[in-house]
Amino acid sequence: MKLYLFLVILLTSIASFGQQVYQVSSKSEADKIIYVTTYKSEANIIVYETKYKSEAKPYSGIWYWSNYKSEADWKVYFTKYKSEANLIVYFTKYKSEAGMK
Repeated sequence: MKLYLFLVILLTSIASFGQQVYQVSSKSEADKIIYVTTYKSEANIIVYETKYKSEAKPYSGIWYWSNYKSEADWKVYFTKYKSEANLIVYFTKYKSEAGMK
């Protein structure tokens, strides 16, 4: 039973990894609180920002910034403090580097 519960939680958290994101101005509105790092080795995820919604596939690390909160898979808030974050992100210029670590 514990294994089943663990698998359900794990699969739910993986499935909720959205690629369409919307930036909110309040921490309380956010699904994820993000700290942006300048070091690739510190990141939980390496993100490439695309201009095309069709490129943003699940589990790819390719993010499309939505103009509408209702369309977004994730509502994100950017923090200056690493200790507040539940996701550490490194933004890359290269699509081939994108993905979870």
